[in-house]
Amino acid sequence: MSVGIFDSGLGGLTVLDAVAKRLPDVPFLYYADSANAPYGVREPDDVYQLTKTAVRWLWDNGCDLVILACNTASAAGLRRIQEEGVPPGKRVLGVFVPLIEALTERQWGDNSPPREVAVKHVALFATPATVRSRAFQRELAFRAIGVDVEAQACGGVVDAIEEGDLILAEALVRSHVDALKRKMPEPEAAILGCTHYPMLEETFQEALGPKVEVFSQANLVASSLADYLERHPNMLGGGAAGFVTTGDPRKVSDRATQFLRRQIAFTAV
Repeated sequence: MSVGIFDSGLGGLTVLDAVAKRLPDVPFLYYADSANAPYGVREPDDVYQLTKTAVRWLWDNGCDLVILACNTASAAGLRRIQEEGVPPGKRVLGVFVPLIEALTERQWGDNSPPREVAVKHVALFATPATVRSRAFQRELAFRAIGVDVEAQACGGVVDAIEEGDLILAEALVRSHVDALKRKMPEPEAAILGCTHYPMLEETFQEALGPKVEVFSQANLVASSLADYLERHPNMLGGGAAGFVTTGDPRKVSDRATQFLRRQIAFTAV
């Protein structure tokens, strides 16, 4: 009985770690499309096709519920997959909505009209593809009005994390925060719109300053998933738990072990 978690690479491990701690009795099957990572520089159609392939694999391997723990995949693929028609008894969910619900102080499932919220100036840090999609702004507009969002495409950060070069990744984060501040000198809140970025949350916070509230996805997604499964217990599928990758299992396992600081063993898809 497993829930599928999909990411283009290792960023979704931040989500996996949080949901596994929140839901210790739920097995998770993690799919990393490492052979095609990073998604953030790919065209939307390409991201959609890769995401659809991964989601179908997880469905076919016993995961009735699949979480797209990848903002780029959520931005480019989620709506199209849902609109094409999800097989009976299957579901696919993204990671944008829990984040926006937290930012706008809404409860799960609150579909009332958009309203004024306390935060007016929001910095969004995301991959180039997520920024181009404007999916975050579109989802935010369903729930809030009067919020100024300044997006910063953080090129190179995911690549550095995937290669295990955290010194380069931290330097890139500081550079991207500086670029954002030139456009929005005093953001009130910052969204880490990529599931890789929580690995560098402290660096983002230091660069932004203590007055900026940083919203990271992992714990928010974990809370939303716990709520969803409580209301839909039938969404626990019949598959096995574990870690699979389209890349080199040994290399991906080494990187994953480094990130989570516990032994992780990937097998080939």
